Amino acid sequence: MPTYDYRCLACGHTLEIFHGISEKPRKTCPKCKKQKLERQISAGAGLVFKGSGFYLTDYRSKSYSEAAKKDSAPASPAPESKPAPESSAPAAPAPAPSEPPKKSRKRD
Repeated sequence: MPTYDYRCLACGHTLEIFHGISEKPRKTCPKCKKQKLERQISAGAGLVFKGSGFYLTDYRSKSYSEAAKKDSAPASPAPESKPAPESSAPAAPAPAPSEPPKKSRKRD
């Protein structure tokens, strides 16, 4: 059932009323009790997709789904490393790379 916006032409009171599409528009203002209530044209509610839904499960190919599973799979655990021994000398700055790193572009 949709929510409709109403405004009273007599007192200016605005309100939202939740009723069926087939029901007749309300006419009586709940504030001033006059028969001057008018239904307004509204933009409606936005459509929000959250979580996994039809667009992920029904309209994607199996190859896309399999690739997505591989991408989201946890990486292999990193080998354990021992902490570096403490040194009294300050650490040297890392050398600057001679070439900028190449950017890889991933396509769907």
